[in-house]
Amino acid sequence: MTLITGNRDCLPVVKEDDDSAQYEWGAKRAVKSEPPTADDEPAEVEKQKPNFALSGKLTEEANKVNGVVINYAEPPGACKPKRRWRLYPMKGDQIMPTLYIHRQSCYLIGRDRKVCDLPIDHPSCSKQHAVLQYRLVPHERPDGTTSRTVRPYIIDLDSSNGTFVNYKKIEPKRYLELFEKDVLMFGFSSREYVLLEENSKDDDGVQGEG
Repeated sequence: MTLITGNRDCLPVVKEDDDSAQYEWGAKRAVKSEPPTADDEPAEVEKQKPNFALSGKLTEEANKVNGVVINYAEPPGACKPKRRWRLYPMKGDQIMPTLYIHRQSCYLIGRDRKVCDLPIDHPSCSKQHAVLQYRLVPHERPDGTTSRTVRPYIIDLDSSNGTFVNYKKIEPKRYLELFEKDVLMFGFSSREYVLLEENSKDDDGVQGEG
């Protein structure tokens, strides 16, 4: 199931009705500098500063899938990644089938299988629980030059029982940048989802597949 604009590579910034108060971008988490990746693009000279305001809600008719109104609209800069990100679901010592999450610019997560790209069936999870969103953002290389790169974010859609990153509950309706080896959990489900890139390898030897 594809969520509205999920198949588009990159979405242009389109100014619509002011709905920027609906979601917010969280503070950038401090991490070590990473080498250039396939998602890096050269920065434009004297380019306009990035606009982090949301584009506004789509019309109700345009924001429906299978007759269900989607409680989310993609922000400016939404972009399908070139890096092959994966989610590795685990329940206890059991490793579940890998989820390939690089083919769309966003993935709706929740219990409603009619509309959700990544279904989660635990009763404590909401029908439309959270969204994994990729976005083209400014990036500073180790040598001091700047570029743009596609980064993954998670946002909780004001779910009943919350979304957790590395076992900490995140603030609802606020984007949080994700990094390799982050662990995602939803509601009271004990299932863990480890975020890895195709060529990465975690400490336990789980490696991305081709």
